[in-house]
Amino acid sequence: MDFRSFSTPASHQLIKSDRNMLALSDENSMMKQILTTHAPDGREFDVRPLLSIVEDILSRATSFDTIIKPGQTKAEGENKNREANFIAMLEALSYVIDRIACEISYKAMSGADAHTTTLSLFNMLSSYSWDAKLVLTMAAFALNYGEFWLLAQIYSTNPLAKSMAILKQLPSLLEHTIPLKPRFDALNNLIKVMIDVTNCIVDFRELPSVYISSEVPAFAAAISHIPIAVYWTIRSIVACATQITTLTTMGHEFATTEAWELSTLAHKLQNIYEHLRQQLSKCHQHIDEKRNVETYQMLLNLFDTIHIDNMKILKALIYSKDDVQPLVDGSTKRRVNLDVLRRKNVLLLISGLDISHDELSILEQIYNESRIHATRLESQYEVVWIPIVDRSVPYTDAMHKQFEALQATMPWYTVNNPTIVEKVVIRFIKEVWHFRNKPILVVLDPQGKVVCPNALHMMWIWGSNAFPFTTFREDSLWKEESWRLELLIDGIDPTILNWIKEGKYIFLYGGDDIEWIKKFTTSAKAVAQAARIPLEMVYVGKSTKRDKVQRAISTITVEKLSYVWQDMTMIWFFWTRLESMLFSKIQLGKIDEHDPMMQEIKKLLSYDKEGGWAVLSRGSNVVVNGHSTTVLPTLVEYDMWKENVPVKGFDQSFKEHHDKLHGIAHPCCRFEFSTTASRIPERLKCPECHRAMEKLITFCCCHEEIPEILY
Repeated sequence: MDFRSFSTPASHQLIKSDRNMLALSDENSMMKQILTTHAPDGREFDVRPLLSIVEDILSRATSFDTIIKPGQTKAEGENKNREANFIAMLEALSYVIDRIACEISYKAMSGADAHTTTLSLFNMLSSYSWDAKLVLTMAAFALNYGEFWLLAQIYSTNPLAKSMAILKQLPSLLEHTIPLKPRFDALNNLIKVMIDVTNCIVDFRELPSVYISSEVPAFAAAISHIPIAVYWTIRSIVACATQITTLTTMGHEFATTEAWELSTLAHKLQNIYEHLRQQLSKCHQHIDEKRNVETYQMLLNLFDTIHIDNMKILKALIYSKDDVQPLVDGSTKRRVNLDVLRRKNVLLLISGLDISHDELSILEQIYNESRIHATRLESQYEVVWIPIVDRSVPYTDAMHKQFEALQATMPWYTVNNPTIVEKVVIRFIKEVWHFRNKPILVVLDPQGKVVCPNALHMMWIWGSNAFPFTTFREDSLWKEESWRLELLIDGIDPTILNWIKEGKYIFLYGGDDIEWIKKFTTSAKAVAQAARIPLEMVYVGKSTKRDKVQRAISTITVEKLSYVWQDMTMIWFFWTRLESMLFSKIQLGKIDEHDPMMQEIKKLLSYDKEGGWAVLSRGSNVVVNGHSTTVLPTLVEYDMWKENVPVKGFDQSFKEHHDKLHGIAHPCCRFEFSTTASRIPERLKCPECHRAMEKLITFCCCHEEIPEILY
């Protein structure tokens, strides 16, 4: 990044100087002097390796404190590579560094004021860029400072160092460490902020010009401020070097740079650093936004391209680098590479860390059943869990423990850490795949093409029989389905499947009104006894209000009202499958097509929101799907239609009387969709009256939207 054009910054109050310091009216005048010395010739070199050496020297060459904590120096693991890369550069720059070091020492010994010395350094470095001026001066200072403390640290054990230390009066100096401690503390603090400012300026230099320019306000503000930042940092270097030079040449009692002046410089540089750091943060934010747009478009283009396998897609979604193994194998709990998924059907399970135990339990059961039949076509797919966390908040230890607890229960592949999923990928998943916190199951074929935006509905309804989980397969499965009790029950309960085989009458019922449940079950038993039909009843609860459902289960069990599902997971799965049928049709764009089966499913979901309900079947065939307000009166009024039973049969007689009551009551339906659902229909028709339903969005008292859309 080029720092050649600058505007003059606002005036700042000058630091109080010694009696020989040139009096300047304000920093504007001072900066005009500095800017006139700046005549870069276009030569550029990477200052970062040189700065790394400088940081290493200064971190080790400290007396009372450390700049970088032990074990955190940047140089230890990089020595070999660094030294190989530095040889050519140092051959070209060593003369300049030595010359700067000599200039600083000479000016300090001659008593020149700090501004004059600083100005002479700028003249010496006129052909270099601003960041190079600063790093070269820092290197010259590190050379002298490092030598000073190297002798101080080893003079008592090394004969050569001892003789050199005597010439520099170090033994005498180190005898007075206690009174000099405040001065060295101030010196170390100033050196630390000098390093901070230098790193920040080099960071600006390294910003990619393809993403940022002087048209960006934060960058423009920073580059206009960099000359003054370089000036005051070099001025601080001069102050630090003067402190050391006077200590070694004249003794501690003649040191002219007081601790307060070093502290004042440190305070000024800290303010400069904070300003630059804020602008740098804004620049990084701007660059991130630009890169995110670019990466997002790349993702879009990637999914529009034909590939020979799925590796490019998976790397773009999960982890693009090769430095770590991004997956954990659920069966072995070992880290693996993405290659284990090459040319396979991959089901991406995308969810937050709040995915429920019920969802995982059923999905695991389906997954394990598919693995038992290893040679079957249905088993030729892999599941990968991609956890989505809010990247706008810090990823805490508690969140990671929650992630690890979930990961430990999963038998399929999982991403090794949620933080490796990039923000732009999360945006893609939300905007393109409509992820809204509820889990989705995106299906990729062996070439990485999306063949179903969410197969979770298919998985709940048909399990692994839905393989290869394509939209075409989903549509085909619906064409094979019919309105029958097996569709509602599937393999949830073998007991009910046996009743179906035996051709029994079966009441499937639900709700949370225990008084209605008592009246309904009592009436049903009485009618069955009077009609002499084999009747079974099973309570399947309600999609919400688990506490009330649990109390209803207890009452039904104690009073032996009917057969009941004790396992709440079975109840959850029953309602989840029903909702999945609705969302499957929404996803296929066929929610309002003329489909008698779907109209019945919609009725049942609506009845669940309104109270009690019951479905009567004879064996597999569904006779009536009714609301509590019509089913119970039909049973209570048995005497009014019992004469038809010998002629038309119980099921037909029950249906005719129920339909007569339904025609009078004609209750319309209501649906609720959470805004966290992946897809919400724009329009919906009532399955009772077949008219377009009104859409409402609920709000709470503080005017914040509740995640619920009502039809």
